[in-house]
Amino acid sequence: MDDQEPDGQEPGGQKPGGRTPGEIEAARKLFAGTCEFVAGAASFESLPAIALPEVAFAGRSNVGKSSLVNALTGRRTLARVSASPGATRQINFFDLAGRLFLVDLPGYGFAQVSRSMKETWQDLASAYLRGRPTLKRVCLLIDSRHGVKDSDHETMKNLDKAAVSYQLVLTKTDRLKAADVPRAVAAAEAAIRKHGAAHPEVLPTSSETGFGIAELRAEIAAVASG
Repeated sequence: MDDQEPDGQEPGGQKPGGRTPGEIEAARKLFAGTCEFVAGAASFESLPAIALPEVAFAGRSNVGKSSLVNALTGRRTLARVSASPGATRQINFFDLAGRLFLVDLPGYGFAQVSRSMKETWQDLASAYLRGRPTLKRVCLLIDSRHGVKDSDHETMKNLDKAAVSYQLVLTKTDRLKAADVPRAVAAAEAAIRKHGAAHPEVLPTSSETGFGIAELRAEIAAVASG
């Protein structure tokens, strides 16, 4: 972990989340601990044994899931990052300090693979989301530049049906003008109002600048300990 971290402050002065300084510091210490790759599951049968609370990261291909996992843990290469959509081709589990599994799900949407492969990934992710009793929350990542797409709404409907708690996390806010970040948050909040399993707060983040990372860590830590 680097000695100094961005303070998460957006140039326009907005600071995401409502966590206290104490909660943010406790989460920083948690995410500064050991974080190791545990398993990569390409089938439901190969999922690791249920052991710890789990927080999963889902989203369209190339939305920045792996980059966000790396930013949260302060490691550049923990999760594989690729410029090509569809780099994550299995469900990857990371053990965070023996207290929590971070779970990186395959992206959905425009990955340039065969239809049968897309269906295989979708079936695996769906089986995991429906059948994992230790899954505490899904962080559903949305590219802040493009907003909630039809495929995101479909995923949200499926999560609603499965009664899986999820929270929208906006990525790549560094590519927006500062004044556009609150607008992106408001648009995402409007999109979740009809979804019963969605957490009401939308968190804007940037893996590049660190904006919102401390607050997301605190949210994940609170969910895992709850």
